[in-house]
Amino acid sequence: MKCDLCFHACELSEGQTGFCRARTNRSGRNIPGNHHRWTAVALDPIEKKPLARFHPGSMILSVGSFGCNLRCPFCQNASISMTDQAPTKTLSPEELVQLAERYRGSGNIGIAFTYNEPLLDFESIIETGRLLHEHDMVCVLVSNGCFSQKVLRAIAPYVDAMNIDLKGFTDSYYDWCQGDLNMVKDWITHVTCHLEVTTLIVPGKNDSPERMAAEAAWLASVNENIVLHVTRYFPRYHCDIPAAPVRQIYELADVARRYLKYVYTGNC
Repeated sequence: MKCDLCFHACELSEGQTGFCRARTNRSGRNIPGNHHRWTAVALDPIEKKPLARFHPGSMILSVGSFGCNLRCPFCQNASISMTDQAPTKTLSPEELVQLAERYRGSGNIGIAFTYNEPLLDFESIIETGRLLHEHDMVCVLVSNGCFSQKVLRAIAPYVDAMNIDLKGFTDSYYDWCQGDLNMVKDWITHVTCHLEVTTLIVPGKNDSPERMAAEAAWLASVNENIVLHVTRYFPRYHCDIPAAPVRQIYELADVARRYLKYVYTGNC
């Protein structure tokens, strides 16, 4: 069986799991091995996703599972995204929505799928998103966006807002992360819900003003109202490059503001 969810197009024998550590061939069916299995649940400010212009000041119940289809050397959540061995708790969509309802009084507006790469179990997003809408709550996705249009079309009716990681703006940078820039750009181009984009600045890798100008100009050509978060990197996982200077983050954000209306800085 060939998995058609992302550019890896893994060829999977019976019982074999793909590069992402989550999708598995079971009797010829492409099954999410992390289906309804959660490694992290937390009530977060929505600005932490980050979403700056979608229900600001509210809270959102954030859930994550395990696995990822990229291999960013600087991964911030490697303990769950780079493994299939993290402890999990099984919660059905109904149980997740009940938990979200429980926190309405604390300002909760819905559920955000985040922390690892949520689209590896896009089926859970669909099932939970449908129930959230029935309860007048929102569904949020935080993703690397490195997936096929088939996946985007499947989840689109159920997701109200997305934050997509645009890791950098060169093929060589995405090669470093074992991803595919064109697939992410295609995803961003076709998103129809509220969209914000995050770029984590890694010194010496994706920090040139010229590349930021090219990225921001391209985002503006898609939609000038796209929100961009220019975020400061810290050493994590396999990457020991020193943290990005705060001044550099502010300077790159100013470059992006030549093209985009809404640019925010993070981790500063």
